[in-house]
Amino acid sequence: MLSKSCANLLELGSDNTMDFSTSVKSLPRVMTSPGIINDLDEGTSTNEDSCSSKLSSQDRKIIVADFLPLNSMKDQATGQWCFTWDQDSLLLQLKDGFSSDTEVIYVGCLDADIDISEQEEVSQKLMEEYKCMPTFLSPELFQMYYHGFCKQQLWPLFHYMLPICLHKGDLFDRSLFQAYISANKKFAEKVMEVINSDDDYVWIHDYYLMLLPTFLRKRLNQVKIGFFLHSPFPSSEIYRTLPVREEILKSLLNADLIGFQTYDYARHFLSCCSRMLGLHYESKRGYIGLEYYGRTVSIKILSVGIHMGRLQSVLNHPATASKVQEIEKNFKGKKLLLGVDDMDLFKGISLKLLAFELLLERHPTLREKIILVQIVNPTRSMGKDVKEAIEDTLLIAERINNSYGTPSYEPVVLIDKPIPFHEKIAFYVAAECCIVNAVRDGMNLVPYEYVVCRQGTEEMDKSRGFHVGSTHTSTLIVSEFVGCSPSLSGAFRVNPWSIEDVSDALYRSINSGETERQMRHEKHYRYVSTHDVAHWARSFSQDLKRACKDHYSWRCWTLGFGLNFRVLYLSPNFRKLMLNHLFSSYKNTHRRAIFLDYDGTIMPEASVNKTPRQETLSILDSLSTDPNNTVFIVSGRGRASLGEWFTSCESLGIAAEHGYFIRWRKDAEWESSSLLVDLDWLKIAEPVMQLYTETTDGSYIELKESAIVWHYQYADHDYGSCQATELLDHLESVLTNEPVVVKRGQHIVEVKPQGIGKGLVVENLIGTLNKCGKPLDFVLCIGDDRSDEDMFESINSIASSNLFPFVPEVFACTVGQKPSMAKYYVEDTDEVIRLLQGIASVSNQEHRVTYNQLPIERSS
Repeated sequence: MLSKSCANLLELGSDNTMDFSTSVKSLPRVMTSPGIINDLDEGTSTNEDSCSSKLSSQDRKIIVADFLPLNSMKDQATGQWCFTWDQDSLLLQLKDGFSSDTEVIYVGCLDADIDISEQEEVSQKLMEEYKCMPTFLSPELFQMYYHGFCKQQLWPLFHYMLPICLHKGDLFDRSLFQAYISANKKFAEKVMEVINSDDDYVWIHDYYLMLLPTFLRKRLNQVKIGFFLHSPFPSSEIYRTLPVREEILKSLLNADLIGFQTYDYARHFLSCCSRMLGLHYESKRGYIGLEYYGRTVSIKILSVGIHMGRLQSVLNHPATASKVQEIEKNFKGKKLLLGVDDMDLFKGISLKLLAFELLLERHPTLREKIILVQIVNPTRSMGKDVKEAIEDTLLIAERINNSYGTPSYEPVVLIDKPIPFHEKIAFYVAAECCIVNAVRDGMNLVPYEYVVCRQGTEEMDKSRGFHVGSTHTSTLIVSEFVGCSPSLSGAFRVNPWSIEDVSDALYRSINSGETERQMRHEKHYRYVSTHDVAHWARSFSQDLKRACKDHYSWRCWTLGFGLNFRVLYLSPNFRKLMLNHLFSSYKNTHRRAIFLDYDGTIMPEASVNKTPRQETLSILDSLSTDPNNTVFIVSGRGRASLGEWFTSCESLGIAAEHGYFIRWRKDAEWESSSLLVDLDWLKIAEPVMQLYTETTDGSYIELKESAIVWHYQYADHDYGSCQATELLDHLESVLTNEPVVVKRGQHIVEVKPQGIGKGLVVENLIGTLNKCGKPLDFVLCIGDDRSDEDMFESINSIASSNLFPFVPEVFACTVGQKPSMAKYYVEDTDEVIRLLQGIASVSNQEHRVTYNQLPIERSS
């Protein structure tokens, strides 16, 4: 019986789950076979075609988010829907980072419930007038997708909140995840309606749409996808608790560029990919890249900025200046501290109020001299936790006012109703200190807005009676756990959980001198003014183009079903080894060499019992007894185990320990390398490895006759990798003057003699055969890991050299579809065995033919 999760996966992989009803328009290229892209209707040209070509050559960007940057309102008199741009929307503001000839199309939901009968008309209106494609979700689906999975499952988890107790969060609900899948599919359908070709760039925003890259990549294999996460990304210890953790990670990896607000969030994501998917990442020339099925998924780290022009225009508005004067009059003689936060569990409003209460308690002289104005933005999603946060905030504010207030003095002014944007800006201008005390936040733009507003404009300075060109000051108190904290080096950074820490920061900010506040302000303003939203969008767009620049130079293969779907990028010359092609070459040649790796090639890597099966032994024996063949097992394993396992194969050659020991046949003596006789270096290397083994649980040492290996595959992933890096550096340092090579492989660090390797042993074996007057006309080499890449490189190099009187048939083949020096691949070890069994049957047939042609003595 199929499990529920398995059944869901099969359902996702079925045709019904990806029913794109609207075809892609104006495709200038079509993929006729994997990796082959041809012009559509080549040789024909019409006005319509030239028009389509012109459109497709225009730089087009499709911005996808949960909501469109629009305000919706229905005219009660006419019954018609009216729409206006939301000038405060980040999605609208980021257009400033694109060139003027860039066409920008938005895909997302509306902030209003549109009746089904009106949806088509509204879609047409929005597309024609605003270049917006609305995604309509039924109320039931939207509730489960947005308020359910996104707000109850992902949002708390990404903010480090685990559902340990039922009253603190909801346990995982698979039906909500199914709604998340369905909603992401609908977004994908809408993107496919507006995309012109895979030349268009798709930029997806935030955790609401983390499955969208998979659905788009499935439809257009070479579509250019960028994804930016505006929220935090939790550490692997938190994220790994999510039951659908791998599905979401794999979907994100179908993007070409993934952006994060801070390095911490990117590091957590990379750690999750490394621990849960076994992927490796590295930094090259300043860019972090994650290797995923032949593709390099780029990682971008850059915090979002603000729209300077929008703020400055509001600052210059007369209503703002009037409100500033009103605030300064009402709070004359008092220092104004300001907090602007959404009402949710993680903004730390209650902790901020407790710190302010402690400040008033410890410093009585500050009473009636300072006021905290806390502006609370309306909550986006209501739940039990939000209600508790609201109650706590009101209770603490009331207690502070009752304890330290007077009829003419109210220490805490709580504004818990929506206020116009210009009024909020006015409070920024008037406040001497701004406090952002969130316990966890992705990217809070309040400090940036505050700094710009304190800088003001000439119009604002005139209205306040300041001289043009006068200096400005500001003071910021910022939580360490807010995304903007690293960029604000002049702020008072605090641990929001420490009330004493925040209270002390408040006291220092109030008592800081004019010069200090001016220097802090200038430092912040330089950064904020140069790293605005246009800079962020432009930088992300440039990196996305860089990440996608080689799209059409690779060969594409699609793998997996449902949310396990991914695209494999390979060299155009890399192809599957077809058995009929191999058989044909094998039959038509007479001096053959076959080199086979052991682990991962003819023996599954996951197998506990590493002894070869009888079927494998029989096949190898048939191949090696063919007088036209020279067959070698080339392995890193020791000669004792290999010699014991293959004792039944009389004519099989073995190259053990990467070729340090060689035996041509069972009845031949082992030949050892003449490059190194003295192994005194082992006395240096082994104690060093022993030290790291004792301090790294799960690691162990393998001592060979010619080498020593430190294994850490069973150690903690991150710690083991860190220790391996240290061990590599340590060994290279102490063995500098020794004739050895220190190499790092897959979960190993190995020390072995110089001049020993699979590539060199293959060269030597082929050279020996040539000297014996047996130049090869067929070479088959199969392996699966990094050490086998040396074999592939050597064989390819030898084949193109002058060592042979004629060019031999060369088949360098890796196990698994992955980037490789080999030109061919097979799927797995089972396919390797089937391939060897096939050519072994050819050898057996040749033997039978030869035997039947021998003269037969007849009795008289």
